[in-house]
Amino acid sequence: MMKGFNIGNLKVKLPIVQGGMGVGVSLSGLASAVANEGGIGVISCAGIGLLYHKFSKDYLTNSIMGLREEIRKARMKTKGIIGVNIMVALNNFADMVRTSIEEKADIIFSGAGLPLDLPSYLKKDSTTKLVPIVSSARAAKLICDKWYTNYKYLPDAIVVEGPKAGGHLGYKREQIEDENYSLEKIVPEVVAQIHVIEEHYGKQIPVIAGGGLYTGEDIYKIMELGASGVQLGSKFVTTTECDASDEFKQTYINSSASDIDIIASPVGMPGRAIRGEFIRKVREGLTKPKKCSFHCIKTCDYKKSPYCIIMALYNAAKGNLSKGYVFAGANAYLSDKIISVKETIASLKSEFQAAQSKFGRKKCGLV
Repeated sequence: MMKGFNIGNLKVKLPIVQGGMGVGVSLSGLASAVANEGGIGVISCAGIGLLYHKFSKDYLTNSIMGLREEIRKARMKTKGIIGVNIMVALNNFADMVRTSIEEKADIIFSGAGLPLDLPSYLKKDSTTKLVPIVSSARAAKLICDKWYTNYKYLPDAIVVEGPKAGGHLGYKREQIEDENYSLEKIVPEVVAQIHVIEEHYGKQIPVIAGGGLYTGEDIYKIMELGASGVQLGSKFVTTTECDASDEFKQTYINSSASDIDIIASPVGMPGRAIRGEFIRKVREGLTKPKKCSFHCIKTCDYKKSPYCIIMALYNAAKGNLSKGYVFAGANAYLSDKIISVKETIASLKSEFQAAQSKFGRKKCGLV
């Protein structure tokens, strides 16, 4: 049986965090469905201003209003735990953090850079928990040290994301296939580092592991290494409640292992995506952007970029795959049909119990 855990005063009944996926892949629909099953549902705010263009002609204003609306929609659909994923690399990072806190999102998950000033946005009456996403024990320690020194605050949990994740990766290209950087290797390192910090400060900081996890057996094995919970993204794409188009979901179902590749993103990080027509055009130099209307990513210079990443991801989520591509984890090709979140989680629980029985018997010398 999967055991829940606590993030501060939040009781997480199901130790599964649904990964934040932009642009428009994980919004209130998917997040509320996962929260209703006892897990943590996560809204991605990346590019949300594109989805909510009705408010004004200003992308930044639309992003604030869009995130506000998605959090409120999720609250209407669930009494469960709702988080927001906010990339440090976003130019409107501060706006998205402030909006999430004002709307009393339960948790902010923040990666794609080190969120060193995240606690500075909290006020005395804030209830939002802060959870950085890291790729190493060193990064986890750095964040804990900086937060405590500057704000007398420690992370409420830590997400450690391995190199098999979908989307942007916090690794150099040569580290992605290096076993020394595998999730199985770095989880015990992060757990050990966080345990030292817990002992020193007397605060529990659960470690959540993600990146390439897909089955209940995957969950069992990584939790046996000390993780309190897991983060799954690709697993929830092929659910009826996922906010992306059916064409987007079908790309997962139609893919094979050889279709999933590492690409060079305009934001300066490697990313994992499913190869298709648009990526072919990029490699042939046919997608040069003529202007930038959004200035969404701090590290992206449209004059040097082969394409506009926010538009590519937006187009893909809407089903226009000739003008965009699909981010996906290393095991996304295992998807074979679209089912509900409830069915997905029931399957994960069943697989977890089977693994628990199988490997538990081996530990006891019964097999």
